[in-house]
Amino acid sequence: MAAFFVVLIGGLLADRYWARRVIGIACLMAGLFGAMRGLSGDFISLAVTTFFFGLFLWIIPASILKTTATWFYGRNFVIANGVVAAGMGVGFTVGSMISATVLSPLLGGWENVLFLYGAISIIIGLLWFITVREPEGPGSAGSEGGVPFRQSISRVFRSKSIWLIGLTLLGYTACIQGMTGYFPTYLRNLGWTTAGADGTLAIFTGVSTLGVIPLTLLAQRFSLRKAIIFPILFITAVGVALLPLVGSAMVWVLMILIGVARDGFMAICLTMGMETKEIGVVYAGTAVGLVQTIFNLGSSIAPPLGNSLASPTNPASPFPFFLWGAFGLLALVAFVFVKETARKRK
Repeated sequence: MAAFFVVLIGGLLADRYWARRVIGIACLMAGLFGAMRGLSGDFISLAVTTFFFGLFLWIIPASILKTTATWFYGRNFVIANGVVAAGMGVGFTVGSMISATVLSPLLGGWENVLFLYGAISIIIGLLWFITVREPEGPGSAGSEGGVPFRQSISRVFRSKSIWLIGLTLLGYTACIQGMTGYFPTYLRNLGWTTAGADGTLAIFTGVSTLGVIPLTLLAQRFSLRKAIIFPILFITAVGVALLPLVGSAMVWVLMILIGVARDGFMAICLTMGMETKEIGVVYAGTAVGLVQTIFNLGSSIAPPLGNSLASPTNPASPFPFFLWGAFGLLALVAFVFVKETARKRK
């Protein structure tokens, strides 16, 4: 819920005041509220602190991509965004692996784990203020005082390509988010062991992190975006729809095929948004913020819509996966109308 309020605001702030200040403050406040979750004594207090944690957490992604646009726009831009996506993937993977099983017993409970993560976030925020220097150039606050909010909104909201990229990501994330949230439960209902069912999601996340750098290197090497994205969308839409129709061995194969391109897909698509002719470095933060707001809608509506099609009398019902596959098809259709950006870069 917090993301809907602040993702676009984070991008606007990054374009107006540059990302060093925005990321530094967001990390400090996210660390503070993230640690305060460890003080929660009931559900209401945990929900409130988590919401405020999310408000500052979701300012960061668009601001981070604003920095990559400022520092790396050009030949290495897509690789820089791939490194950022890989960092996020490593964080998600390592956090899920060690938080409950290693850190919680070691530190004496989940509360202390949240205190530790909060402290790490605060330290990173301080490092942004102490070590990062604001560059002089197009799109930096130091060169032109930043872009006024009204100008950013007017420029970005009139871009047809940004809306099409946002719709593409809406369909893709709806497809992936719906499937990953339900699939382990679906497999357990079919008689899979808990370890086996959860393992499919673990390998999905792992190969996604491993695949992002090679995929973005490929996008740079051949100066292509659409030729790489189209096969990913097709494999994802068809693969998700086929999951309830194949045997156990093919389930693992499909999860690897669908997962290996997830983070790379996000990096390349967001790069295309910032490479759009009317966006560039100057409006990169606002563009990413708008795109993320659009695709967060897909992440929110897809799980409940698909889960509503699950049948309590038929645990093997394929209809949730057919719906999520249809979201992937929506992404494929929307992406047909997106213009290639790589060849137009200077």
